[in-house]
Amino acid sequence: MQPILKKQTSTKSSHGFTLLELMIVIAIIGTLAAIAIPQFTAYRERTVKSTVIVEMRNIEKEIILYLTGNGTYPATLSDIGLGGFEDPWGNPYVYYPMDNVPPKVKIRKDKSLHPVNTDFDLYSMGKDGQSKAPFTAKASRDDLVRCSNGAFWGYAEDY
Repeated sequence: MQPILKKQTSTKSSHGFTLLELMIVIAIIGTLAAIAIPQFTAYRERTVKSTVIVEMRNIEKEIILYLTGNGTYPATLSDIGLGGFEDPWGNPYVYYPMDNVPPKVKIRKDKSLHPVNTDFDLYSMGKDGQSKAPFTAKASRDDLVRCSNGAFWGYAEDY
């Protein structure tokens, strides 16, 4: 008969992870988050900018259709059925025709203080919901604007 061999057992338990292993995993997750979060935020900004520009181009088309049918620009966005239309930040789009600028409105100007449009002005006040007439004002830098009679669409600070 053969002798029964006893299995050697270790007193050390191999259940779970060591503190060092957990710290390494947490460091890796933190590094990945530090890379991913700014990229995601920038992606969201680009998406919102694109949405606003598409909406403003559609408003521009409606304004041109109104001009074609009536021979004059609409006085307000309500004249084309878009009076309560808001940008993604919840602010109403701003519009006024250059031939009928309201008395309290200052004409928007570029860095050289030249009017940015000769037909009509259309813009979103941006994320902060504030705007000033010159594009150099801090409140106007994040405005998404239509300039040069539709040749430029983008941030006021980039014009």
